[in-house]
Amino acid sequence: MTSIAPQAPSLPGFIWDDALIQRYDLSGPRYTSYPTAVEFDQNYPIQHMAEAAARSKASGRSLSLYTHLPFCAHLCYYCACNKVITKKRDKALPYVNRLLNEAALQSELFGADRPVTQLHWGGGTPTFLPADVMKMLMQGYNELFNLQSDSERDYSVEIDPREVDLDTLPTLRELGFNRISLGVQDVNTKVQKAVNRIQPRALTEAVLDEARRLDFRSINLDLIYGLPHQTPESFAETLEAVIEMSPDRLSVFSYAHLPDRFYPQTRILAHTLPTPQQKLTILHNTINRLLEAGYEYIGMDHFAKPDDSLAVAQREGRLHRNFQGYTTHSECDLVSLGVSAIGQTDDAYFQNNHDLPSWESAIDSGRLAITKGVNLTRDDRIRRWVIGQLICQFRLDRQQFADVWKEDLDRYFSDELNRLKPMVQDELISDDSRLLQVQPAGRLLIRAICQIFDLYRKEGASQRFSRII
Repeated sequence: MTSIAPQAPSLPGFIWDDALIQRYDLSGPRYTSYPTAVEFDQNYPIQHMAEAAARSKASGRSLSLYTHLPFCAHLCYYCACNKVITKKRDKALPYVNRLLNEAALQSELFGADRPVTQLHWGGGTPTFLPADVMKMLMQGYNELFNLQSDSERDYSVEIDPREVDLDTLPTLRELGFNRISLGVQDVNTKVQKAVNRIQPRALTEAVLDEARRLDFRSINLDLIYGLPHQTPESFAETLEAVIEMSPDRLSVFSYAHLPDRFYPQTRILAHTLPTPQQKLTILHNTINRLLEAGYEYIGMDHFAKPDDSLAVAQREGRLHRNFQGYTTHSECDLVSLGVSAIGQTDDAYFQNNHDLPSWESAIDSGRLAITKGVNLTRDDRIRRWVIGQLICQFRLDRQQFADVWKEDLDRYFSDELNRLKPMVQDELISDDSRLLQVQPAGRLLIRAICQIFDLYRKEGASQRFSRII
């Protein structure tokens, strides 16, 4: 068997409509930023970043500190991240030394006294770092930035359960991390072999149990659908296993097979992938099953238990989205360290060199490795706010818009509201003259709704993005 019918009628707050999906499931940005990364200037002057950091410093806003750690001991064939595959753990130390040199430059620009309320290590595999190197990195950050220890901080790290020893989780907890995300992708052995990621369920559960014992909160598990040999039945079994593990959050990502862009994917045979219809069936069943299990659909592949901070923030209208996904810390400027990392202030984005030797050369020369970026116009900031409201809160309040931006929404977005009318007629979104409210059928298609307010897409930019679903 290769397909099963979607389970049960859609639950309250979410409607699956095949006709609407077929009509609106085109390509579009994921809106981890606006303007999106394809709008970044490829020759962005470092001086512009320094000026943006100075404006940020004057604002006194809190900081979010992101670190990209690219090393992996194993190659997962589906991966499209910027990574370095190596078994040599001693490669971590010179990279971390350079991170601290870069952090010293950034600390001077952004200010050492601003509270770091959010911190994230991404990869690659952050737990590739030996425990003593992790301690060295965090101690260096503590000397350069104002790291926090209160319960409101959100310090997270991505973990490959295969790269966890007896000291890993206790060390991370000791260093101040209070949230973790575990890569799982699929528990099916045949799928794991096809993507070169053998990870027994018992291993994942052991790490999860230890994390709970150490009082990590908001534990997330990552899954990927669309991988080789997956079927609706097999993924349903994976989902049941994951529901039994009962993570606080779940991220369920769609695999995009782009072997021309990402060489490791050439090892995945196209004929082993589920069909587009099977992928839709997997997604439909997954959403319904997670809703039935008590999770809330946060949007854009993310689910959380009702008492998780993401779900609470969404209900209270203060959810935010950035390059790490959904977050509860909307007030932070983002300081990013490491190869290809992207930083953000209220009015600018800037990205480090994607090439590791070039990044190393810049840092060794005592300068920043910024190569791309964009300064935001007032219109960019307004549209970013609107898109953020829709993609995070699923609503847009006219009075709130007027209060924040001193503009009339109907006048400012007269053309966009006119182009939104077919979506109103299709009941993706409602408009009662006070509030634009994304409807249950529109939640899955939120990227299509957001594109209406994207000036760069309106002007016919042809950059290819992934499909919305």
